[in-house]
Amino acid sequence: MARDLTHGTGTRGGRLRVYLGSAPGVGKTYRMLDEARRRQERGADVVVGYIECHGRRHTEGMLAGLEVLPRAHRSYRDAEFDEMDLDGLLARRPSVVLVDELAHTNIPGGRHAKRWQDVEEILAAGIDVITTVNIQHLESLNDVVQKITGIPQRETVPDEVVRRADQIELVDMAPQALRRRMAHGNVYKAEKVDAALSNYFRVGNLTALRELALLWVAGRVDEGLRDYRASHNIDRVWETRERVVVALTGGPEGETLIRRAARIADRTAGGDLIAVHVSRSDGLAGASSGALAQQRLLVETLGGSYHVVVGDDIPTALLAFARAHDATQLVLGTSRRGRINRFLTGPGIGETTVDASEDIDVHMVTHEFTGRGRLPSLGRRHSRRRTILGYLSGLAVPWLLTVVLSQAHDTINLTTDALIFQLGVVIVALLGGAVSALLAALFASVLLNYYFIPPVHSLTIGETNNIVALVVFAAIALAVSTVVDHAGRLTSRAARATAEAETLSTLAGSVLRGADALPALLEKSRTAFGMRTVALLTRTGEVLAHSEAELPDDSAGPVETTEVPVGADAVLVLTGRRLPAADQRVLTAFAAHVGAALERDRLAVVAAEVEPIKAADRMRTALLAAVSHDLRTPLAAALASVGSLRSPDVEFSPEDQAELLATADESLVKLTRLVDNLLDMSRLQAGALTLHLTETHLDEILPRALDSLPDPYAPIQPLDLDTAPPVLADPPLLERVLANVITNALRHNAPGAPVLVTASHHADLVEVRVIDRGPGIAPEDRDSVFLPFQRLGDTDNTTGVGLGLALSRGLAEAMGGSLEVEDTPGGGTTMLLTLPAAVPPATTSDFGEELQA
Repeated sequence: MARDLTHGTGTRGGRLRVYLGSAPGVGKTYRMLDEARRRQERGADVVVGYIECHGRRHTEGMLAGLEVLPRAHRSYRDAEFDEMDLDGLLARRPSVVLVDELAHTNIPGGRHAKRWQDVEEILAAGIDVITTVNIQHLESLNDVVQKITGIPQRETVPDEVVRRADQIELVDMAPQALRRRMAHGNVYKAEKVDAALSNYFRVGNLTALRELALLWVAGRVDEGLRDYRASHNIDRVWETRERVVVALTGGPEGETLIRRAARIADRTAGGDLIAVHVSRSDGLAGASSGALAQQRLLVETLGGSYHVVVGDDIPTALLAFARAHDATQLVLGTSRRGRINRFLTGPGIGETTVDASEDIDVHMVTHEFTGRGRLPSLGRRHSRRRTILGYLSGLAVPWLLTVVLSQAHDTINLTTDALIFQLGVVIVALLGGAVSALLAALFASVLLNYYFIPPVHSLTIGETNNIVALVVFAAIALAVSTVVDHAGRLTSRAARATAEAETLSTLAGSVLRGADALPALLEKSRTAFGMRTVALLTRTGEVLAHSEAELPDDSAGPVETTEVPVGADAVLVLTGRRLPAADQRVLTAFAAHVGAALERDRLAVVAAEVEPIKAADRMRTALLAAVSHDLRTPLAAALASVGSLRSPDVEFSPEDQAELLATADESLVKLTRLVDNLLDMSRLQAGALTLHLTETHLDEILPRALDSLPDPYAPIQPLDLDTAPPVLADPPLLERVLANVITNALRHNAPGAPVLVTASHHADLVEVRVIDRGPGIAPEDRDSVFLPFQRLGDTDNTTGVGLGLALSRGLAEAMGGSLEVEDTPGGGTTMLLTLPAAVPPATTSDFGEELQA
């Protein structure tokens, strides 16, 4: 199955076409060659820059008639490699070039480290490139593929390189069809088919890789579609896929709306669930942060995504967000306002959104909180004491102003009186809110009319102008008091929002810091809310964490308990003062963070319990994989030799019999050594290795270690072993350590160069160095060579299971020493074996004098 995607960037001289494969063997290279043949038939100058057929005859047959550029030969670590000849290709300058395996890492010595960098240079030269890459080689999917297949991909290509291609064609194949191709020998050679089918090419792996490829290409299709609509100024929604947007206010109906939207999205294959919350630009919206946090978790649990946008006009912001995400349906909750509230405040968000939705379907979902809202508040909610003070000031301030202004009646005119009364109304608004200011305005109007508007001491008004002045005064007083009260309310909300933001940011920081987050969260919640104690309890009453303030003995006062659920199995209990509703809203966010920390701690405990099991399972898997070959080889050789000798059908000469016996003997010795290593490794890991530490001389141990080497004539050069002090070690184990380390050095040593074994004495330690002149070990690989079942490069399966160095380090550490890797000056590797000296430095006068000298 193929998908064609066009991205005309126009930023390069040449055009790039990528055949993206869902897995190896689906036919990318074949498709690329087929396209090359079509272009050649149309008259294009096509050259094969680099192609890898992997011995597949059908693919090789497609090369017929195409010009293949000779490859460049490079030497690296005494080996010869073929690479694409970039300079020759640029000099040949065809119109189209085929470059296989875009993610390939070049052999050192070329101009670029990666083949995709070669391709970039070719494109810059104005040459069209057709290339191939598998989905597992994309950088963004590297870790995902490793989790699926268990195999790390060391060669990757940045997603942006593929994304910038002018054309991307997905080459796809059903997992069962690909496995049939492999079984027929059309992908790998016969001896590799069984291993491939049972490991990387399992049906589950191929299905997952196929889905990754389809989703990645679908994402690029979405990008191309959005770019096209933007460049053509298309604002209408194209219903290419169902995308359901659910609007969340932070209210209690949120979970109902999310589940309803999820059901709508699930009705169509590939439907997307997108949740959005519109926050006011001033940051003062009264939505519950704790409720939004829980609703966000629910959205993500259902496979959706959560977004926050800023906008003061909520219907406009919602529709703009929906159109930007190509939403086909928008889910809103019916209004929580009652009928009287809707009559007073006009149409709500839902009605306005429906009127402006155009081609987006809007679902108004009813819920249990519909119509349960209250009348619009006329002012801030104050304490009872402050409310009474506001009412009293609404009566007292106008009366006091009347008394004062009456004394200066002859020097102040009516306009000044009205302005001073307005100032009094503003003061009352600041003290008690809009209701108190309304009372003050009405009372001030009566007093102004009675005492200052002619005829005085009468509620009648003699001049029409004074009537207008009184009405204007009352209107201005009401308007100013409302504005002042609203400003005070916003100031209060801003201060509270700032405090909540600081508290929640501190809380988030505590969670992100990780270790011991739970006690820190409880302590912060106790101090933030001024409580005496905060405890996290299970539903059965078990205390999981606790924080308590140090109070003096004479502390007293009413104590109340506040409980907030934390998930399904725990509850947060706070003891102390009574929490107002605003504090309880923030407390809900605290509880959500506490629940997250509790879940993380639980997962950490589970992971810690599982890790030893995983390690043991990895060890068993590696053991079976490695030993399967190394046991089979000596067993097969020994059986073949003995079987040949026992066969009555063949008459062997004495020389042939001796050779067969030597082969059987050598194979059995290898088998014995392998079993000994495995047994010792298992005893080390189980802590059951018995040590007999005694004074041991290195010059006596080394000959016995050399006798156990596979090659008795190996070039070994000992230095200074006879002058080294004795070490405290177990002689048989030390012999095993030296034999394994020397065998490893011989395996990687330069041809003809001897392996040096030297010893030196420093303080109370003896250092034994085994020095080779091989290729050396990179610093980042030095720890991995001591892992069980690891060999340098992991490419040679004929040199043992890779237990030698792991076992040697384990035995050295068991004897109180160590085994480390150093660089050999001039090239090579030095294995440094450190062991405790058997004789204290104070009694070794010869060596003490040597050190002093």
